[in-house]
Amino acid sequence: MNTATLPAPGAAAEPAGVPPLTRPEMGLAGLGALAAAGVGALGLISSFDAVSQAAARWGFGEPWMLPVGIDTAIPVFTVANLLLIRMDMALAWVRFVPWLLTLITCGLNVAAGHGPWAKVAHGTMPLLWVVFSEIGAHVYAVRIGAATGRRIEKIRVSRWLLAPLSTFALWRRMTLWEVTSYSVALGLERERQLARAELRERYGWRWRTRTPRRERVMFRMGDQAPAPAKKEEATLPPPPTDTDATGDSAPRPPRRPAPKAKPKARKPRARSLEDALSEARTVTADWPEGELTADRLRTTLRISQDNARKVRDALKAERTAPALHAVGTAADSGEGAAA
Repeated sequence: MNTATLPAPGAAAEPAGVPPLTRPEMGLAGLGALAAAGVGALGLISSFDAVSQAAARWGFGEPWMLPVGIDTAIPVFTVANLLLIRMDMALAWVRFVPWLLTLITCGLNVAAGHGPWAKVAHGTMPLLWVVFSEIGAHVYAVRIGAATGRRIEKIRVSRWLLAPLSTFALWRRMTLWEVTSYSVALGLERERQLARAELRERYGWRWRTRTPRRERVMFRMGDQAPAPAKKEEATLPPPPTDTDATGDSAPRPPRRPAPKAKPKARKPRARSLEDALSEARTVTADWPEGELTADRLRTTLRISQDNARKVRDALKAERTAPALHAVGTAADSGEGAAA
């Protein structure tokens, strides 16, 4: 099966992401969180009397310590669960501790009621805290999982109802091979079904035993379809033949293009010392005396070291000759005046 033309798994169905909350939505969420914390606190406070009475019946010296300890431990373990989720170190059993403590508080409150509705009212108030804390933990876990890419997306309930067996197999492969995206898993499942149809068409109804081991392992892994079988290369038509006088045909050898001759590199024409000296007079017209060296002349004029020394000596001689002549002239004129 040639899967080169298939789109990337989940490329078309990949969601663009949930847009961030707007400012009014953030304000509404903050008000909801404050209201939830207030209702949960009221539920814990309302159970104080019922738990204190139960503690007094059980012989506690300080009955108020039991409700305070239980009601304080519930938010503490809730915050600890959220922090562990935030640090990507979630412990499964930590989230059940607030549930257990809340069930104990609800049981004590239900026992304190004198009628059915009173028992329901007493048990409902402390239960609100666990409900709101679970909502907050779920939002926190989903956001952290989306940021780290570690959280596996859930499969739709409708798929579980319509195809429970194949959905369980899909969920199993997502869990085994860490496929976190549901849309990507659907794309891989489509390729897997196409690969299975090809293997059955190629090897028959006993394809599970006739398929090569490598292709079976790749098929079970589910991350990619088996490699397609190599198709026979199309045979090219035979080259035209020449028929000799006897009627025998002989293949004509292919013609090879004649290699192109490389152009010969031209050797640079050597400059004479007069040319180098003429160019040096123009180049070094504004050079000071200290920079007039053989190395600089050699690199600037691109001449040999020997010619550079000769050019340097000639230039220095030309620069010093007028000065000596001027000094000599001044000296002669002075002697004539003295005579």
